[in-house]
Amino acid sequence: MKVRGRIVLMLMGMAAGATEAPAGMARIPPGELRVTEGKLLPGPDGAIRIVAPKVRAVARSASGATAALRIVYLGPSPEQKPLQSGEMREQVGLKLNAEDGCNVLYAMWRIAPKPGVVVSLKRNPGQHSSGDCGNSGYTNLRPRRGSPAPPLQRGVPHLLRSEQRGEELRVFVDDAVVWDGPLPPEALSLHGPIGFRTDNGSFDLELFAPL
Repeated sequence: MKVRGRIVLMLMGMAAGATEAPAGMARIPPGELRVTEGKLLPGPDGAIRIVAPKVRAVARSASGATAALRIVYLGPSPEQKPLQSGEMREQVGLKLNAEDGCNVLYAMWRIAPKPGVVVSLKRNPGQHSSGDCGNSGYTNLRPRRGSPAPPLQRGVPHLLRSEQRGEELRVFVDDAVVWDGPLPPEALSLHGPIGFRTDNGSFDLELFAPL
């Protein structure tokens, strides 16, 4: 769950005006992301601009279930596409221990049709691409405790952050705990990079990983 030294060196050389990283974290430059669906565009102060209806990306050099995503919501994406289930949903969130398209832990901030933060596990042993598993294997995990997330308003920066300690996961929005609970063995067995996912929304994003 560490960012390699070359990422830290790149961060040190970034232009003044870049957004300050959360304590103990470094921002992952866009060039250190591997895009698996959609397109990343340049945003303000080194952020990533998202306008495509579906975007998926993971870090090349940072893994685990501790990460942060700074989000500025710009409104619905110009083009809208349903999920594989057929539902029209607008959301943005973190991919954690993303082994592949079929085995990943999500911490998603849903905007519409029903707002809120949801932690879900997608687990399909033996399958690896979304073409193999489609929308199978999803389980929404129940927290031990939490609180409602604030509305994701246009133009207002928010920080979505996850923190794993042992078998426990906490998800924060702007330092308030919105999800706190244990991870099942199926989630704990995952090993892969951090990343992010968006559906049907336009955003400026910055992804952070522990130093």
